[in-house]
Amino acid sequence: MEFISSGVDRFSMLKEILKEAGLDYSVVEMAGSCHFFVAPALPKEKYLQRVPTILVAHYDRAEGSPGANDNSAGVFLLLETAIKLKRGRVKNWIIIFTDKEELKTGESIQAQGAYVLAGGLKNMKMGNAKIFNFDACGTGDTLVISTTLESLLKKEEGGEKLRESILSLRQYALDTARSLNMTKVLLAPVPFSDDAGFLRAGLIAQTITMLPSAECISLVSELRKNPGFSDALIGGGTQQTRSAQSIPETWRSLNSPADSHLRLTPEHFHTVLRFAEALCKGA
Repeated sequence: MEFISSGVDRFSMLKEILKEAGLDYSVVEMAGSCHFFVAPALPKEKYLQRVPTILVAHYDRAEGSPGANDNSAGVFLLLETAIKLKRGRVKNWIIIFTDKEELKTGESIQAQGAYVLAGGLKNMKMGNAKIFNFDACGTGDTLVISTTLESLLKKEEGGEKLRESILSLRQYALDTARSLNMTKVLLAPVPFSDDAGFLRAGLIAQTITMLPSAECISLVSELRKNPGFSDALIGGGTQQTRSAQSIPETWRSLNSPADSHLRLTPEHFHTVLRFAEALCKGA
């Protein structure tokens, strides 16, 4: 609860949580953003024998919002995932808690922390890593695998070169869900997240989120009826249109005072934990 309280220093608190959990981490500052890198406590040559799987969750929040689902839930779920991976001595994984995912009015995607981070990952020869972005994963029983990147690619130069990577990463996510016998899985566009910053810098990150089943049904229905709903949804433009009520309530509550702990559904957290751990074990 303290992590979502008003005025808390989330950077310092996350640092203390990592220490108390016994997780090995480093803080990497890039262009004014501070990212936490968490990795196995093994010699580098052993845990990076292959290109790692990278799990990402942003720890910042919109001003005036508790940020319970966006994105405190994602942070704590990946913290627990890191503990499980470390105990199991799983290799070839990195978890990154990113800064400055939330953009202020008028800021471009280049101002997002993930944009500069992507360049850093390229310099560290991790440009070919499987990157999965966990955002708003604390509400609902259905795993949503985002299809947002296709829409964003339409506006990116050289998009066709990245399309194959998108499809490959998405198929890996689908295969992982299938291996866990997950029956509630949806492919759908979602509001953009750190995946937008990564894409603008030329890296692919597959966003993972959660929604209640009833909201998924309404979302699919609206997408079928309204061809333009996908683009409007991704950019948030539907907030001022007659389609605003078609946006899943879970997403309408994000970046607002309504994003409190009361909206979380802890009984479904295990779905995200199993999935995140399996993504790393299967790499």
